[in-house]
Amino acid sequence: MSQPDEFYIGYLDQAPAALGKRLRALAFALPLLLVGLAAWLAAEQRAFAPALFAFGVERSWQGTVVLTPHPALLIQRPGNGGVSRVPLVGPFKSGASDAVAPFDQRAVSLAGTLVARDGQSMIELKPDSLRPLGDQAALAAEGALALGQGSFRGEIVDSKCFLGVMNPGETKVHRACAVRCISGGIPPVLLVRDTSGRVTYLMLVGPSGRMINREILDLVAEPVEITGTLERHQELLVLRADPNTIQRL
Repeated sequence: MSQPDEFYIGYLDQAPAALGKRLRALAFALPLLLVGLAAWLAAEQRAFAPALFAFGVERSWQGTVVLTPHPALLIQRPGNGGVSRVPLVGPFKSGASDAVAPFDQRAVSLAGTLVARDGQSMIELKPDSLRPLGDQAALAAEGALALGQGSFRGEIVDSKCFLGVMNPGETKVHRACAVRCISGGIPPVLLVRDTSGRVTYLMLVGPSGRMINREILDLVAEPVEITGTLERHQELLVLRADPNTIQRL
């Protein structure tokens, strides 16, 4: 005759022996399973990129404002190290064009927050901090170095978020934010990765050097191929391309 299944009644002081043994085993194993699952999930997560957004840390800079191909500050490197070009953006999801336009080609002091990644830097400008330096000569930027025609495959992102304000600031999970940043005047950038995963940043402008932000919004965070003319402006690589010729892959 088979033994009846054990049945536990809540008001009893002790569960049946076999049922209690199973519950003790489960209580011991469940925490181990949860710890193992947490470790596996952590191991599967992609590490954040080594990017910087010095939120809340305001610094001062001096240099010369230029408006093309996108607003930037020309900064004299120490010694005889030449001139660096650091793109300027506004707070939140805005560009810096309106704030810096009156200071084009003028020496200024300004305050802002540093954004940086992979040797590329950007300044989030505090708009009311701009001051002309009347006793200081404006820096002269070297002319653009033409690097020739080429076709490049990659993803269009907003440069501010990708360089450090958001992490990760790419792919379709970031598309809605990137579209708003680019439509607000943040410079769009084409990310081009080589076979080793190393990223090259190409700032996008039209064939004449004008901004094309609003003309590429439906291509943001999509794999694309862009053919155009590549230039170097100090550390900055700029790709001049007709937005109507950009191909979605």
